Amino acid sequence: MRYAAIDVGSNAVRLLIANIIENDTSVSFKKNTLIRAPVRLGDDAFLNKYISEKKANDLVKSMQAFRNLMDVYRVTEYMACATSAMREAENGQEVVARIKEEAGIDLEIVHGENEAKIIYASHAEVNIDKDKNYLYIDVGGGSTELSLFSHGELLASESFNLGTIRILDNQDKEETWTEMKDFIRLHTKSHKNIFGIGTGGNINKLYKLSDEKDGSPLSYIKLKALYNYLDSFSLKERINVLGLNQDRADVIIPACEIYLTVLKCANIKSIYVPTVGMVDGIIQTLIEKNFTTAG
Repeated sequence: MRYAAIDVGSNAVRLLIANIIENDTSVSFKKNTLIRAPVRLGDDAFLNKYISEKKANDLVKSMQAFRNLMDVYRVTEYMACATSAMREAENGQEVVARIKEEAGIDLEIVHGENEAKIIYASHAEVNIDKDKNYLYIDVGGGSTELSLFSHGELLASESFNLGTIRILDNQDKEETWTEMKDFIRLHTKSHKNIFGIGTGGNINKLYKLSDEKDGSPLSYIKLKALYNYLDSFSLKERINVLGLNQDRADVIIPACEIYLTVLKCANIKSIYVPTVGMVDGIIQTLIEKNFTTAG
């Protein structure tokens, strides 16, 4: 049995095809194929509040390719979610209708709260001590989702219109930064020794660049040093010298700025990076829906 997850983000669109593994007591998944296309819808959505015809065409072509791949892999169920770029585009529902008609894919535009729930469903906490306090931090192209957990219980969750593409396009607002900091201070002040859990493509890449041993947390000091190192290179050098993909080389700097701001504000000394993201959460959401209902 295979499931598929489609994440239509502000920077890239992703397809994850996963094999579903049923054991006597549990159901899990193994990643089979992951494909990423740098469509970058956020450039249109955050500047013009509208998805241009060119971007819409690129998105439809990507969805058609994803549909064909899902058919070839004989995917039995899928879920497709669009996040902040499509939320803000005034023609978002028109693009969704085109995708349904031309690619045969049902795409749902999810609200920030649902996005945070799906990301949390990725079970990033599996190998983490339930008795500790954790702040989940997911940084995307258009939004940042924060969720505070204490002893395995969700205490607070919020989505903020702060993201890497939004910052690059100078569409981030000072009051949003302030709102995020206020949220962090309010909900973390009564908790000591909070650890971060970072999800998303940028923190995954930063973790790889840090050469930390798998499973070990990345310290705030090391992340700050990594940010200073990357920022010392021009965009062209980050691509040609450091070997970063073109659509990663620019967004990784504002991503660092968001993570560092959150960690500093919450007085977090280190962050775990389980290298999961939205697509992992979508697969897990499908598993929980189907197998919980069946059981």
